[in-house]
Amino acid sequence: MTEAYRHPRRHPVLRAGALAGLVATGLVLSGCSAGEEDPQAQPGVSPTTDSRDLPAASSTPTASPQPTATVDPGTACVQSAVSAMSVAEQAGQLVMAGTPLTDADAVVPVVKRNHLGSVFLHGRSGRSAGGLLKEIGRIPAMEAGGAKIEPLVSIDQEGGAVQSLRGSRWGDLPRARTQGEWNSARLTEETESWAKDLAQAGISMNLAPVADVVPSGTENRNPPIGKYGREYGTDSATVAKAVATVTEALRSQGVVATVKHFPGLGRVPLNTDLSGDVVDTKTTVDDPYLGAFRAGINAGAGAVMMSSATYEQIDPDNRAVFSSAVITDLLREQMGFSGVVMTDDVGAAKAVADVAPGQRAVRFVEAGGDLVLTVEADLARPMMTALSSKAAKDEDFAAKVEASATRVLTLKLQAGLMTCDS
Repeated sequence: MTEAYRHPRRHPVLRAGALAGLVATGLVLSGCSAGEEDPQAQPGVSPTTDSRDLPAASSTPTASPQPTATVDPGTACVQSAVSAMSVAEQAGQLVMAGTPLTDADAVVPVVKRNHLGSVFLHGRSGRSAGGLLKEIGRIPAMEAGGAKIEPLVSIDQEGGAVQSLRGSRWGDLPRARTQGEWNSARLTEETESWAKDLAQAGISMNLAPVADVVPSGTENRNPPIGKYGREYGTDSATVAKAVATVTEALRSQGVVATVKHFPGLGRVPLNTDLSGDVVDTKTTVDDPYLGAFRAGINAGAGAVMMSSATYEQIDPDNRAVFSSAVITDLLREQMGFSGVVMTDDVGAAKAVADVAPGQRAVRFVEAGGDLVLTVEADLARPMMTALSSKAAKDEDFAAKVEASATRVLTLKLQAGLMTCDS
């Protein structure tokens, strides 16, 4: 990522791609890097050696003064906020609770009680942007370490059957399959137009674009994506180009883009929302269909949403949402994604119904994920408490919770949702 997200009412803070790396190190270093010797230290000379015992200056080159390490203000702000949070507050930043689009502030009590940092607007509505903005404005921010941290507010606004805000005020967005037939200029223009509307309504994150590729001729046998034309095309190159274009257009209007559903739902025979034991038998770690996800990541997507299916060729023993082989090894290490990894809905989805709600959150974070989405707001508490309880007694897990909270807050800083004392 090369630019900060731009929100029409907020100031960009840092360049987006750089900050993820800064958080990993905690510092912007000039001079010696971690693991290198101090350039001013002389071999064989201890710190307590008297200067009279040193060789004459003419025989020993004098090292020039080196710049000292400096902490980037944005990185310091994130670190200060995370460090100031209790374990429960850190855990709350890792849970996104659903709230009706027609009553956005209904989630306020759940947010307050559980220190939640994110909400998801679900349902369908043609309501005004102004009314929605007022309700979103009632969802409380939190303060920690001298920073004010606003909630991340997300929605499903893809087009076609998956268009949460619709009607005359919002327009009728065609399904992605149609959008994929447009040239890049038109796709950019159209996306920027409706993304601007989202931002003006106070929505900071869109759970789109869909990066799944559905092979030609199999659409009707693919219930979650192909049946509804949610894919931009039937080949990786077409989908990758559209995903990159939509991602960049969303970002240009201050809306976080979320590519989904990693590593792909385009070749599964069942819908994970409605069925358990959904299995993909074809996707591999070097599958060409991963190219569309890579394109979205390279275009600056702030988040990647995981699939809840099982991928036999990658990890036959775990659903992707609970798989370190998929999240950590493939997405983070092989593909280099350092941003926020989130779940699809793991509240009402049948694919995870056999796992207790709290354990859904714990297993996801253990595998390397960050942000747990539950459409059912009542499940936010058992998810938050399971995360905080395990972190309180398991140092390794506590470190994962802290790292995930850092990534979530880094995304908020990039999106203009976090302000720091100067």
